[in-house]
Order: sequence, then C-alpha cells, then structure tokens
Amino acid sequence: MLTVEELTRVRAARLYEPPDYFRTLRKDEIFAPTPDRPAAPLEIDVGCGDGGFLLELAAVHPDRNFLGLEKLLGRARKVARQAARRGLTNVMGMQVDSPYALRHLLPVGGVSRVHLLFPDPWPKAKHAKNRLVQPDVCADIARLLEPGGEWLFKTDHPEYFAEAIAVIRASNRFDEIPWPDEAFPYPQTDFESLWLTEGKMIQRARFVLRDR
Repeated sequence: MLTVEELTRVRAARLYEPPDYFRTLRKDEIFAPTPDRPAAPLEIDVGCGDGGFLLELAAVHPDRNFLGLEKLLGRARKVARQAARRGLTNVMGMQVDSPYALRHLLPVGGVSRVHLLFPDPWPKAKHAKNRLVQPDVCADIARLLEPGGEWLFKTDHPEYFAEAIAVIRASNRFDEIPWPDEAFPYPQTDFESLWLTEGKMIQRARFVLRDR
C-alpha cells in the first residue's frame, strides 16, 4: 500500500500540466513511451468530469493511454487522485478549456479516439451557439485524429443529436460507421446511468476520419 507521500507523488504525475500552453504538444510529451507500451494509442475524453467513465475505460483497455480534459481544477484533481489510488498509469487528467486544447494543444495526427459524451446541450435557442459541436470543432478534431481515428458521440438530447450529426456530416471529414454493443468494452458515464434510470433514450454515433 502506498504511503501518503508516495500517493501524493503519483497523484501529481497523473495530473498533466503542459510545459507550454502556447504550442502544440507532441504525443510523447503527454505519455512517454515505455518498453512494454512503446507506441500506445492516445484517446481523449472531452469534458471528463469526475472521471468515472475515463477511469473505467482505462482499466479495461490497459494497452491504450487516456487523457481527460476538464475545465474545473477540482474535477481534474479528482481524476488524478483516483487514477493514483487505482494504480492506473495509462490515464491522466488535465485542467484546460476543451475547445482551446482541441485547437491549440493536442498533438496533430496523434489521437486514436475522441470521446464526446453528454456535452451540455444548451437547450435554449438563444444559447445554441454555445454548443460544442460546431464546424470549427469538427475541423479541430479531424486535424487531431490519426488515419482511421474515431470520434464517438453520445447525448440524451434528441434535438442536439440531430443538429450535431448534421454538422459532423456537413464537415465532409468523417464517415459514420456502426457502433454495435459488442464492438469494444465501453463503460457508461454517470449521466448515462442516471438518464437510463429515468427512462430517457440515449442516442449515439460513431465516426471514422475520412481518408484525406
């Protein structure tokens, strides 16, 4: 069992702070290659919250690396703390505004999957401009994905789903592909579990980067 001092050091290592917030990172700056995982795929959880989904995903896919983007420092620290306690060396949290990270920080062509799960739907018409899925964000995600990289999207909000899918399709950068339950282990988020108990329908879509 880790001592308090050891846990503090490990927790700090699981909270990623870019060496420079004004340049694009290299993939190996986020997760340094190791002899047993020299070229592990990198996955991004956009708006990871407290990290429940992110941590479970990292646990069931130890051969992949996971970075959770979270605007609130307390939540990013909680991700790091839980990752340290569970001994998950393939997951880190980063306190950052997600759109900024997508556009300016993350490694170009270095991301295997982007997970965008239950973003704020901003249901009022006057707030719709705040929705994350916009043409410029589609371009940002397309730039980050490696060849064959995927974008996974879930929401419980039918109007937002329809709008987001239309925006993604109009970008002409992605092809929609099937997402069967057996495709790969995929934990539920806390929001998803809550909405399902309330009888809400979860809508999801899976996209792959179109060949350039």
